[in-house]
Amino acid sequence: MTPVDRPVLADRAAAVERHLARVAARLPAQPEELRSGSDAADVVVFNLWHAVQLVIDLAVAACVRAGVGSPPTYADAFRLLADAELIDGELADRLVRAAGFRNLVVHAYADLHLSLVHEAATSGPADLRAFLAALRRHAG
Repeated sequence: MTPVDRPVLADRAAAVERHLARVAARLPAQPEELRSGSDAADVVVFNLWHAVQLVIDLAVAACVRAGVGSPPTYADAFRLLADAELIDGELADRLVRAAGFRNLVVHAYADLHLSLVHEAATSGPADLRAFLAALRRHAG
């Protein structure tokens, strides 16, 4: 069985790109310019979280559809896909960190350091896109 349905992947990938475009449009050039309580910070955090959540949802679904199991954690979804050689191991490691970012946003928003958000918003989109590309290669 293929790990993801091509129309579902296309729909989710388009949504990820919309969220990443919103991040890029509001992300200041320098980390110190991303200030707590600002509209820019809210837009960046919310849209980056949503893009990561969509990728996580695809990863969990891909695990189940590919028959590699139901991952106990979001991070494990990426590890299982790497073990099944559906994504690269190094990419999986970076996506494990993205899952950690998602958990921090959802469960400890008050403790969120905007310098880390800026770093994730700068380097993370390439990993999300690489994941989507890997799924496209295996889509049915």
